[in-house]
Amino acid sequence: MQKSIIASFLAIAALAPAAAFASDGTITINGTVTAQTCTINGGSPNLAVTLPTVSTSALASAGQTAAPTPFTIALTACNPNSGNVRAFFETGSNVLATRRLKNNGTATNLEIGLLNTDNTPIAIGAASGAQGTSSVAISSGSANLTYMAQYVATGTVGAGTVTTSVTYSIEFP
Repeated sequence: MQKSIIASFLAIAALAPAAAFASDGTITINGTVTAQTCTINGGSPNLAVTLPTVSTSALASAGQTAAPTPFTIALTACNPNSGNVRAFFETGSNVLATRRLKNNGTATNLEIGLLNTDNTPIAIGAASGAQGTSSVAISSGSANLTYMAQYVATGTVGAGTVTTSVTYSIEFP
């Protein structure tokens, strides 16, 4: 019985068509690595932005914003020493679908938004070029990238602490 089962499997295997592979095309991948870089003035790339204390009444309903607070990423020794530069705010565990930052503190119904200095919102975590971050001209190898952080209510805000963070990179658009 076992011999007939084995013989049957061998016969079926012999009749099964062999897989055929053919070369149909080529994919060519190109890229560029540049030496473009800048030094963060002050040495550390980490910044701390302290938003002012606000009352929950200033953020009583969804969509209300409060306390836009400027911060500056000062760049020196940029290579090349002219052209444009901007920040790219990367996606991460604190970036929400709203393109704002999640509050990891105890205040409720609250997110943190980033803005350009003209008050246009920055879409944190969006693709390069789609975030809406303002570019700044590099002058004599230096540039100041100024943006703002602000409270954004997603409902009636409950009192508490606010803390969040976002990773950024420097782009040369």
